[in-house]
Amino acid sequence: MATIKEVAKYAGVSVATVSRALNKNGYVSEAAQKKVEEAIKALDYFPNEVARSLYQKRSKMIGLLLPDISNPYFPLLMKGIEENARENGYSVILGNVEEGSKLKQDYMTLFGQQNVAGVLSAVEGTVSQNHSMPIVMLDRVLEEDDYAVYTNDVKGGILAAQAIMDRKPGNVLIIAGPKSVPGSIDRLIGILSVLNPTDVNYEIHQTRSFTIEEAKETAEVIFRKYKKIDSVLASNDLFALAVMKEAQTRGLHIPNDIQVIGYDDIPFSQLVYPGLTTISQPAFKLGYQASDLLIRLINKNKISKKRIKLDPKLMIRDSLRKK
Repeated sequence: MATIKEVAKYAGVSVATVSRALNKNGYVSEAAQKKVEEAIKALDYFPNEVARSLYQKRSKMIGLLLPDISNPYFPLLMKGIEENARENGYSVILGNVEEGSKLKQDYMTLFGQQNVAGVLSAVEGTVSQNHSMPIVMLDRVLEEDDYAVYTNDVKGGILAAQAIMDRKPGNVLIIAGPKSVPGSIDRLIGILSVLNPTDVNYEIHQTRSFTIEEAKETAEVIFRKYKKIDSVLASNDLFALAVMKEAQTRGLHIPNDIQVIGYDDIPFSQLVYPGLTTISQPAFKLGYQASDLLIRLINKNKISKKRIKLDPKLMIRDSLRKK
């Protein structure tokens, strides 16, 4: 692997000139810049990113905090982030916080040590101890977050509830997501805004997390606890899929005996039988736009909108009865 000294020798300039050309810091004549670029290409030179970050006090790396990488929704989010980051010359360092753990601050400390240029976080309450490090929140967003990209979850809840109401439910069960997640509260607000003005019977089952493990446990519990339900509004697709599996295990027909609607539109929603009707969040777009917003912040570019709210869509499949 070529060194910066070898690049300087090949280009016929000083090491300091090569350094200024690479870091865009200080004067370099057009002729010298061209010689350096030709030398880099000829020698296949790759700058030491760690050394550069120490020199500039900022790297070409973005930190990413996700609450649970085992949830299929978050890799979709990450895919959009990585595509935009690559287009802008950045790499992504992942911190998988795990639901309810204390790893968030450990990762934030690590990001600071690595001189990351900025942080994208889907973990509530993320705060930078380094005030020069910008943060953009995505998906799980609080009112006080300055920069954020998220889904209109109130609208998502309305779409889900209206889809159920259009199919004349008898007894509805709402599997509400954890109260600590802002989007869960918004989804429930949207659902209740549709159900409360009607005379439909409904009950709410509160969950602690969005994990696969709790989805399995919840599916078993609700069929023991709620005997008469014929419609389920699930807080995410994992819970909806777990309910469908448990229902079929008990000999119930979907959607005739029990109809189910999820939230997220993870890829598995299309692969199961019957296909899961769900509220589709634009996960890739959320990630892409969040990365774009963060990089604009890092580069101090003009920002027209600090908080970006994207609309969800209803994806009708076979887990709901016909109108």
